[in-house]
Amino acid sequence: MCDINQTEVTEFLLLGFTGLYKYKFLLFILFFFSYLIILAGNLLIIVLVSTNHNLNFPMFYFLKHLAAADILSTTTIVPMMLNIILYDMKEVPVRSCIFQLHMVLIFGYSPIILLTIMSYDRYLAICSPMRYNSIMQPHVCFKMVLGSWFWNFVISFEMIFVWQLEFCGNNVIDHFFCDFRVVLELTTSDTSIFTLVDSVITIIFIVFPLAFILISYLSIFFIIMALSSISGLSKAFSTCGSHLTTVCIYYGTLIMIYMIPSNDKSLSTNKFLSLLYIVMSPMMNPIIYSLRNQEIRRAIHQMFRKC
Repeated sequence: MCDINQTEVTEFLLLGFTGLYKYKFLLFILFFFSYLIILAGNLLIIVLVSTNHNLNFPMFYFLKHLAAADILSTTTIVPMMLNIILYDMKEVPVRSCIFQLHMVLIFGYSPIILLTIMSYDRYLAICSPMRYNSIMQPHVCFKMVLGSWFWNFVISFEMIFVWQLEFCGNNVIDHFFCDFRVVLELTTSDTSIFTLVDSVITIIFIVFPLAFILISYLSIFFIIMALSSISGLSKAFSTCGSHLTTVCIYYGTLIMIYMIPSNDKSLSTNKFLSLLYIVMSPMMNPIIYSLRNQEIRRAIHQMFRKC
């Protein structure tokens, strides 16, 4: 319960991009078209992989679900961000804010698990090519993807602790969405249990997958270095290049946001890093895969010729 001299918070006030209000129309246009590019690029990947038989490979199957996860995670945040930019600030009910946190948690972990599965796929393709087709059967790929989405919903049950938090007095969030750290700073409830649970989940579903990806690519690196032919080296690098670039962008922004202590970062820096994770990464993924992958480029050319 709130103290006598405190009022219970029923709405949060999201300030958005404080100090940039005079550029709000420019920011709105920039992020609006960025959102359109994200939707168009990732939907294109989904349509191509779903309709083109030449892309009927496990790697592209996982890429399709990664594109879907990027669309869902971005849609959870960007429309509200555009609203805040247009109206300078926005009042959001506490329950709506926590619901957004819930969706961010569900769709935010999806790329992590999918990128881990894709690294295992690349490991098998290069390090154990003779076993690849026998292991990466369609029903196995389906179970992997289904399991990734299932674990996302399991992880989101930590939000049970957030729904029980109380907020009294201060209701100002200097951000463009309901960020975990800021919301936890505003609560007057004890967050020790939630912090412990969140730390365990972070280690299991962020640190361990990253370690698995690094081990997979170290094994791939040693195999590539053992190749004597130039064509073999070129094929191996082209096979892994797109996925490795996506991993670097995604984990790079994630580490800068959540691993660097908040005391070492200003609010503006935190917002900029969040934009890299929320907007830049989902926008770059289709570009990276379409530019670096011959099969994707060929499928795009075929689609445009048909049109």
